[in-house]
Amino acid sequence: MPDLIYLDYNASTPPAPPVSDAMQPYLAGHYGNPHTSHWAGKPAHAAIQRARGQVAAAIGCDAGEVCFTGGASEANNWALKGFYFANRQRGDHLIGTQVEHASVKAALQYLERAFGAKVTLVPVDGLGRVNPTDIAAAITPRTLLISVMHANNEVGTIQPIEEIGEIARRRGVAFHCDAAQSLGKIPVRVDDLRVDMLSLAAHKCYGPKGVGALYIRSAAIGPDRPWRLDPLIHGAGQEEGRRSGTENTAWIVGFGAACELLMRDNISDRLREMRDYLWHALRKAFGDRVVLCGHPELRLPNTLNVGFRGVIGAELLDKLDGVAASPGAACHYGDARLSSTLAAMDVDPQFGRGAIRWSVGRSTTPQELDELISRLKAVLS
Repeated sequence: MPDLIYLDYNASTPPAPPVSDAMQPYLAGHYGNPHTSHWAGKPAHAAIQRARGQVAAAIGCDAGEVCFTGGASEANNWALKGFYFANRQRGDHLIGTQVEHASVKAALQYLERAFGAKVTLVPVDGLGRVNPTDIAAAITPRTLLISVMHANNEVGTIQPIEEIGEIARRRGVAFHCDAAQSLGKIPVRVDDLRVDMLSLAAHKCYGPKGVGALYIRSAAIGPDRPWRLDPLIHGAGQEEGRRSGTENTAWIVGFGAACELLMRDNISDRLREMRDYLWHALRKAFGDRVVLCGHPELRLPNTLNVGFRGVIGAELLDKLDGVAASPGAACHYGDARLSSTLAAMDVDPQFGRGAIRWSVGRSTTPQELDELISRLKAVLS
């Protein structure tokens, strides 16, 4: 078996050692329900509140504006469905883009199909970037909410969130942003981004899987605010009545520890160095047989989506023993269909079918990338 090479950090990151260490006491000793008032529950409750403050510090908000969820997909669904259900007497129109994560697009389609919502998916350019002017043009008097991801999970393109947020405020429309991919890679500060809701995932920034958060701007959403947000999960009223269910203490603690780590260790420059190292090596090895998919500058520092001409990405990855990465096209019986993101960008199919997303991480080394190039040469020769 060849050495294993992991270049799929956009799919999931391994929990960092300080994160695992922080979680251990809550897997063994502090097992009480955090909503009990006795000796077993109080430490768990205190740990959750401490983690809430750590997540809040990472995005620049008040701790009370952070609500823990089971992941970014739940946070996205809650933001869209909860907001629509609570405010639909004021409007029925929702705006997204053609390159949103599946959890956003599927939620919008559900609201459209089951509840008659009107949905507009704004196109992007060939680099995967939406034009704020197009967002503004899509707003109608019935528009309730705009949802645009901070950075694309496939090609890494960073969207003009600040400009869109300013447009939303001027037009009196709520603004949600999926920041699952950007946290820990580029600055994510809610006031700078001008968002009303923001979705996060721990396992994209060296925390555990199965926990995330939704930031909810207290000045915009609440009983006495312009907008309301209905719960997605009803029950005993945990998370200040916003998200019922006994909190997963150990995983929440891990999320908080991951946020503290990303604030302490800025690894963006090193990620960019490894990403560019790989891109230059690919260009040197394969020349015009490879093209970059996504914005050349305005993209995540760790993300490199490359199209190989004349091959199918999934089949190429199958031949690279021990290499973990994600294809940009779905392969079915020797044929390949471009992902919705690459299709929205109108990527040339001769390259799009061979697209692979390489995403580097904290542990990526030049030696690993050199070995990847050697294996690619062997397969593509």
